[in-house]
Amino acid sequence: MPNTTPKTALITGITGQDGAYLSKFLLDKGYAVYGILARRSSETTWRLRDLDIEDQVQLLDGDLVDYGSLARAIAKVQPTEIYNLAAQSFVATSWLQPTLTGQVTGMGAVNLLEAMRLTGSKARFYQASSSEMYGKIREAVQTETTPFYPRSPYAVAKLFAHWTTINYRESFGIHASCGILFNHESPLRGIEFVTRKITDGVARIKLGKQKTLALGNLDAKRDWGFAGDYVEAMWLMLQQPSPDDYVVATGYSTSVRDFCRLAFAHVGLDYEKFVTVDPRFMRPAEVDVLLGNADKAKKKFGWTPKTDLKQLVAMMVDADLARVQHGYVAASSL
Repeated sequence: MPNTTPKTALITGITGQDGAYLSKFLLDKGYAVYGILARRSSETTWRLRDLDIEDQVQLLDGDLVDYGSLARAIAKVQPTEIYNLAAQSFVATSWLQPTLTGQVTGMGAVNLLEAMRLTGSKARFYQASSSEMYGKIREAVQTETTPFYPRSPYAVAKLFAHWTTINYRESFGIHASCGILFNHESPLRGIEFVTRKITDGVARIKLGKQKTLALGNLDAKRDWGFAGDYVEAMWLMLQQPSPDDYVVATGYSTSVRDFCRLAFAHVGLDYEKFVTVDPRFMRPAEVDVLLGNADKAKKKFGWTPKTDLKQLVAMMVDADLARVQHGYVAASSL
């Protein structure tokens, strides 16, 4: 008889944007889903509630900086797939807390891979790499072979984790894949990220709760997609016979200015009447433009994004309008 035991996933960063969408995606496929929850002073599980799956996932106390907690979680769960999504992921904070960023975002991946190796786990492993690793871009369009040039402590830490994953794959035969995801957003994005800051600001301005929106570099360009589409690519990577690294992107780059234009236009407003530039929000070292080519993912396992930028912006603005109307406090990435 065929093995009917469901697959089991262990997710770090399960309460983040990607962790929540991935959990729902895997639950819909019949997985048993466990998440490692790093206890913080603020409430962190709101995204799981928002997707109505909080009671369907099992949370374990643990932290990427605590090797023992990771080893215990792996030994208890015996996962078939491990997704490392946890990180100190806000670029601006990485300059203020570079050591913490290095420990969590960089060394955390080492701790998790070591826990897999030393417990004898046969799980397939996914590392959340980032387009920020390209930084000061070496090629106009970035692929899996484009050289990296990180421009923030966050990007440096992500690059360390990325190469560590490749090293463990080549050294110990772990089925470990890296997803080099370009910017991906959603209504579940933390308010400190520029896209949610914009859509929350649009909602508050439209409803008369604030008058202006202060931002940094309006000319920075990013390849923005929908996080709900991107988690499918994560899963598809771990279904391949051999591990590899893949860019996940839309292939279109848009400026912060044009994101503002779309968001304000969705509620019938002209962004130029409300958006101001504040030097406090400028980065010490800017990444001017990122543009990804996901042809490899399309050719290897048929992944393409389903949601275009206009749809994404509308989705986010509508969600923030509902939140502001109901008096919800803007939720952070915690």
